[in-house]
Amino acid sequence: MKIQLLATVLLLSITVSAYSRPKRQKVVFETDSGRIVIALYNGTPQHRDNMIKLVKAGFYDSLLWHRVIPGFMIQGGDPESKLAKPGAALGEGDIGYRIPAEINDKYYHARGALGAARDGNPEKKSSGCQFYIVVGKKYTDAELDAVEKRTNRKNSAAQRETYKKLGGTPFLDGNYTVFGEVVEGQDVADKIASAVRDQIDRPIRDIRMKRVYLTKKKRFFFF
Repeated sequence: MKIQLLATVLLLSITVSAYSRPKRQKVVFETDSGRIVIALYNGTPQHRDNMIKLVKAGFYDSLLWHRVIPGFMIQGGDPESKLAKPGAALGEGDIGYRIPAEINDKYYHARGALGAARDGNPEKKSSGCQFYIVVGKKYTDAELDAVEKRTNRKNSAAQRETYKKLGGTPFLDGNYTVFGEVVEGQDVADKIASAVRDQIDRPIRDIRMKRVYLTKKKRFFFF
């Protein structure tokens, strides 16, 4: 009886501990090309909370993926893209504020990473609304050595393996805040990145974020 009771208490303790960990908020992008789901990192709280605020306000609904480059990334979040005329240059629109950089070595530009766009400000503060999803490419050891030499930044062994096996954009590390990752629909991001585009990398045929919303957090009941 005592052994059974101890096992029950231990199991309950483990279960409560697991479910008490902070959950990562997920954001769903319903696009013309399919569905992309992103999990936001709790380790970048200012960027996380800002995106949650904008999603709740419907800010991203109907905006365009205004810059797409195969083997690199797709970018969106420019408020001027909602009503933009065909061929109009985009990417300069903002929301009136920047977010302090939350660059963290454990969050890097692997394939599927969610990064915050920014201008050339020296503090590396992020745009209050524009972001990108990494498509990237796979790198060889020689290519990674060249990137490290050019950026004067050393990647960990785990990062190098990720860039070799999964791919990404290692040359962006340390300069932009990564604050989430794709957990569903990376193939959709790939499809968007391969869209026919003009000389300024805007898709010839508009690709919209038709609807952007937060997933509901699950509730757990203990008996």
